[in-house]
Amino acid sequence: MGGEPYQGVNNFLLTMRTVMAGHSSPFWMTLPQANALDAKVRKGEKSSVVVYYGQSRKDAGGEDDRSDGDDHSEEARIFRFQKSYRVFNACQIDGLPDSFYPDPEPVPEHPPSEPIPHMQAFFDAIDITTVFTGTEAYYLPPVDKVYMPSITRFQDPRNFYGVWAHELAHATKAPHRLNRDFGFSKFGNTSYAREEIRV
Repeated sequence: MGGEPYQGVNNFLLTMRTVMAGHSSPFWMTLPQANALDAKVRKGEKSSVVVYYGQSRKDAGGEDDRSDGDDHSEEARIFRFQKSYRVFNACQIDGLPDSFYPDPEPVPEHPPSEPIPHMQAFFDAIDITTVFTGTEAYYLPPVDKVYMPSITRFQDPRNFYGVWAHELAHATKAPHRLNRDFGFSKFGNTSYAREEIRV
């Protein structure tokens, strides 16, 4: 979050969020970081979660053992910790410098908002019901169906197929498929994060 690229699961989750939301900028930041740049997150924008994993070393007496340079390996204990942060894409923020918005991508070789034949054939062969309606993409376990916006709502059909693949991956958790269950899940909690990481 200090200008370095996100790694690991954060890179994956933010890439998926970028695709699903249709953001064009690869830059993400916390609310304080945006404020420090005299920029403002637009009202009503939803944040995304990133996770920071770290560790600290403390000696047997409970004092931080990272800075004294002595080797207390027999007495020291390693404590691992995890922190979560809420971040916003630059496309959700007003007042940022132009450098936060990359040049538009070249015009794709396929027509916008039209199926890509070989990709469509692949997804049509998957035996999971998909209903094309509304503006949200999600898997609904009680009816074992994926709900997707129409391809016409996507500027680039590749994004449509990327979101569809993500939701179909969620459908693999059904009992008659992989029977994957991380417990009660709601947006932002541990179970939700584990499912997102898994797919």
